[in-house]
Amino acid sequence: QVQLVESGGGLVQAEGSLRLSCAASGIISSINTMGWYRQAPGKQRELVAQTTNGGRTDYADSVRGRFTISRDNAKNTVSLQMNSLKAEDTAVYFCNVVGRVGVLSNYRTYWGQGTQVTVSS
Repeated sequence: QVQLVESGGGLVQAEGSLRLSCAASGIISSINTMGWYRQAPGKQRELVAQTTNGGRTDYADSVRGRFTISRDNAKNTVSLQMNSLKAEDTAVYFCNVVGRVGVLSNYRTYWGQGTQVTVSS
């Protein structure tokens, strides 16, 4: 059983900063991609940022230059530093991990429970 535990959401004023963290626990032998998605009310879930175990990072155009994703492979954690926050960044943020529980297992996608980020203008 793989679990993702998120922390760090909250309420912040525009131009402020927040840091989200996610820890993957349970029986997981290897992780490929770790990242963050978000979903605002009435909108589809969208990719915010992700990083692969090869070191590649991808960002949504709307957050590039403001958000930074980082990963600790030894601890199976991923963090998202969010600076210069805008009202349109308000959403529920979900941690996303693609990993497998054993060398003979297929890679699966796991989701955290979500953490609310609210930016007041």
